[in-house]
Amino acid sequence: MSCPLYQYPAKTRLDRVVAKQKVLAHTKGSNKLRERFRDEVEQITWHAKMAPNTLNLPSTKDVPELQVFVVTLKGEALHDDVLSAIDRAIPFPIVFELKGPSGVCVKAAYKRPSQADANHCWVTDESYLSSGWHEKDTERHPLPPAIHLKALYHQWLSELIPTPKRDGERLEEQLARFSAASALEKQAAKLETRLRNTKQFNRKVELNAKLRGIRKQITEYIAH
Repeated sequence: MSCPLYQYPAKTRLDRVVAKQKVLAHTKGSNKLRERFRDEVEQITWHAKMAPNTLNLPSTKDVPELQVFVVTLKGEALHDDVLSAIDRAIPFPIVFELKGPSGVCVKAAYKRPSQADANHCWVTDESYLSSGWHEKDTERHPLPPAIHLKALYHQWLSELIPTPKRDGERLEEQLARFSAASALEKQAAKLETRLRNTKQFNRKVELNAKLRGIRKQITEYIAH
């Protein structure tokens, strides 16, 4: 599934530049992280704010607001550590748009309030979901209909997950299937390397059988 580029209603637009040093001040970032902000990021912009007073959608405990940040790149790539640092600095779910020479890419990691922390800290998944690169002049679509901000956020994330959503499936279940399939893909890649380097016929047969089993599991996980 490919996540479309969305058009943000005028009332939600902020377009405020966020100083890189302000983000880093909230993260206690390493020297390597500071180098990435310096070398990879041209500008960070708080582009849009989805809230009851800007989008006319009710908030929820999990998603009181939903932010859109645009990160303009200096080059072709941006390390996810940079996005993670911004996520740690902002106490709301964020959808990122990366703008670079290859076009526009939407990225986000599932973010929700911690159930174990009484201080209402946020938990963000380590892996960032990605739409892949869109051409800069790609047509933008209206935001999808939703009954509240959490539903909008979950639908947006669902569209970023390569494993299509099944009927009646919750976002957490869809993410779990995708994570399991991704882990199995890594196992399969390692097995394929071992298979190429193995000379013994009997060992090749054994590795092939394991590989077929893993491929079958992957197919079951990604089936719609």
